[in-house]
Amino acid sequence: MIKKEELICDCDVIHADVVETVKTKMPEENELYDLSDFFKVLGDSTRSKIIWALDEHEMCVCDLAALLNMTKSAISHQLRALREANLVINRREGKNVFYSLADEHVKQIFEKGLEHIREKITEE
Repeated sequence: MIKKEELICDCDVIHADVVETVKTKMPEENELYDLSDFFKVLGDSTRSKIIWALDEHEMCVCDLAALLNMTKSAISHQLRALREANLVINRREGKNVFYSLADEHVKQIFEKGLEHIREKITEE
């Protein structure tokens, strides 16, 4: 086990070259704000379940409601948040509206996150 004092840097030297290099590459404040919001949207377990389901297959609200044992209204509410965050898209087919992940980036981010969590579990 790592001791608390092992995690604290006890030096007074500032590595100015490193600080300056990183500073020039740092994203704009508004980008970091948007990134933070992006992860907040994914931080809800119901939305994570919806993302997982849509990673498996395109689905309509009724299917998602049945899968997650929730009301259509509750699913629609969560889908709205996911749409506003550009994580899901929809398409209409007659009276049905089908949802899917917005793009390959969403799929990769979700799958990598899940892979990371599963990796952590198997190491324990």
